[in-house]
Amino acid sequence: MTELKAYTALIETELAKIEFPESPSQLYDPLRYFLGIGGKRIRPILTLLSAELFGSTANKALSQALCIEVFHNFTLIHDDIMDAAPMRRNMKTVHEKWNQDVAILSGDVLMIKAYQLLGKIEPKLLPPAFELFNKTAIEVCEGQQIDMDFEERSDVSIDEYIEMIRLKTSVLLGCALEIGAIVAEASSENRSHIYNFGQHIGIAFQIQDDLLDLYANPEKFGKQVGGDVIANKKTILHLTALKHASLEQREVIKQLQNENNVELKVDRTRRLFDQLDVRSFCEARMQEHYAIALKSLEMIDVDASKKEALVGLAVFLMNREV
Repeated sequence: MTELKAYTALIETELAKIEFPESPSQLYDPLRYFLGIGGKRIRPILTLLSAELFGSTANKALSQALCIEVFHNFTLIHDDIMDAAPMRRNMKTVHEKWNQDVAILSGDVLMIKAYQLLGKIEPKLLPPAFELFNKTAIEVCEGQQIDMDFEERSDVSIDEYIEMIRLKTSVLLGCALEIGAIVAEASSENRSHIYNFGQHIGIAFQIQDDLLDLYANPEKFGKQVGGDVIANKKTILHLTALKHASLEQREVIKQLQNENNVELKVDRTRRLFDQLDVRSFCEARMQEHYAIALKSLEMIDVDASKKEALVGLAVFLMNREV
């Protein structure tokens, strides 16, 4: 998508303009590093596209778009600590390159920076934007906690998992879009529809991310393939496998969770999931949420031609290489 590249370049340029003091370097160097290692920048692009959809301009929503991206990066820095993740975007995570204490504190600064950027909105629009952003920030934390709680449970359902990823991942996409709609002073009905579009695209996106974790080309994925399997994460793939497995296959899944040979663990898990047709079941669930998202977009009361950029972005997101 040529348009997507232009928006990405705009976001990258504006992120590079965010100034951090030189001292203390242990606080600010990690932020310059982390914001500089790239990313899809999908969330801020959604804010810009939403503002334009409802008759405003990308420039008017730029600070709020940066707020969304900075907040997202704050969550990534802290999530990487909790997940003990060594790599992010093919680069060392902040806690690996520096240490855990540095990563926590640097992440906190990004959270505060996000509020500074949000506050650059037109004063009359700050109350609804502030309320939405606060609600979203709390929900993202709730989703992360629920995800960690799942590690101690053996009875997690697929519906519970969907709710967890709605909170942890997709509400931020909904927020990104609705913030753009707020900047453009869209109606409450259109704000609701664009939020639902983002929420369900987010769920579909995360299901696809779970699929990519096990089936992606490692050279293009940017993270360790099979990382969820290695960490015994209760993803939708794992939960679907348990739902359709025989008693014997359930026992194999249990044994594999204790396997110390990482390559063997990932390979055997993938082969068992293939026997159970897990990938097809998960792809079907992904398509359900994708369809709901497109229906929500259809219900927005603006000319269909103005929706083409968001439709194109949705298609692009759902066609990442698995």
